[in-house]
Amino acid sequence: MQENWYRINNIDELDSPALVIYPERVKANIAALKAMIDDPGRLRPHAKTHKNRETTQLLIEAGISKFKCATIAEAEMLAQCGAADVVLAYQPTGPKLKRFVKLTQQYHHTHFACLIDNPRSAQEIASAFAAAGRTISVYIDLNIGQNRTGIVPGEKAIVLYNFCADASGLSIRGLHAYDGHVRGTLEERTITSNEGFAQAEAMKKTLLAMGYTDVTIIAGGSPSFPIHANRPVVECSPGTFVYWDKSYLDQCPEQPFQIAAMVVTRVISLPSPTTICVDLGHKSIAAENEITKRVFFPDAPGLKAISQSEEHLVLQAGEGHSFQPGDVLYGIPLHVCPTVALYERAYTVEEGRLSGEWKIVARDRVIGV
Repeated sequence: MQENWYRINNIDELDSPALVIYPERVKANIAALKAMIDDPGRLRPHAKTHKNRETTQLLIEAGISKFKCATIAEAEMLAQCGAADVVLAYQPTGPKLKRFVKLTQQYHHTHFACLIDNPRSAQEIASAFAAAGRTISVYIDLNIGQNRTGIVPGEKAIVLYNFCADASGLSIRGLHAYDGHVRGTLEERTITSNEGFAQAEAMKKTLLAMGYTDVTIIAGGSPSFPIHANRPVVECSPGTFVYWDKSYLDQCPEQPFQIAAMVVTRVISLPSPTTICVDLGHKSIAAENEITKRVFFPDAPGLKAISQSEEHLVLQAGEGHSFQPGDVLYGIPLHVCPTVALYERAYTVEEGRLSGEWKIVARDRVIGV
């Protein structure tokens, strides 16, 4: 890795805290993704990481036409970019369902689908689309170990699949098997992923024996991508790969992705002889992890976070440190996806200089629909 590749020559023109993106590295990550799979048609990247039109366009220009997303705004952003096929990896209910119906009515060029994991929601979604004179494609969301959403593969899941196949307003397309709980070394991830996927594969085998002829499986995220990429037919939906982050850089060394997004912060105070305070508060870096696992400073790896509030991050710098107010620090987020969502825009850096900005349009809950 080129040392100090992230440095911005005209950094004095950038206020902090700021999110910066390196487009050439984003393009390299997309190329690396395509090189890891036999058929780009099996790629269905998740938009939850980037949430912007520019990255979406780079993916589409690379020949990727299918996407996954988590919100109506992300789905609309993808449709506005001309995405051919979008799966809302969420089970819409209440007002969200009404918005989803409207979304499918407004963007006719995009094929939409959503998830279902229980009979009540299936009936609600079927009724909403039938009343609108439309049919929505659906995938049965399987719980293969994360215990967040999904129906456990088995008899009840088969019954639900049959209902969706027969219901007016629904068109069953297959199974969704997300294994976000997969962690550890590649060997450990492979074992856990294989155990979970075996349940989805067994259900598909049963469905084929029942006479269903087209049962697509959408599986995995970034940690399990290399595993699912080697399975025939399966659609893979990593998201973090476009920007990568410190957590996956450490956890998934076998994956060739580069850090393509960072945060810029400045020292604003020296509260004690051994500490510094920077302008990287809760509003500027994902704060769901414990305080020492939120940001990594490659120029100063010894800095240790000891407290954080909305606008401030206090770091232990040690005796005799040379930091002064105004000093710039470049940080690699431990979790880039929610970090991106904290910013309304990202500033692009090309050939070492600020070159423009990308609006994070889908950080908003509503774009148009």
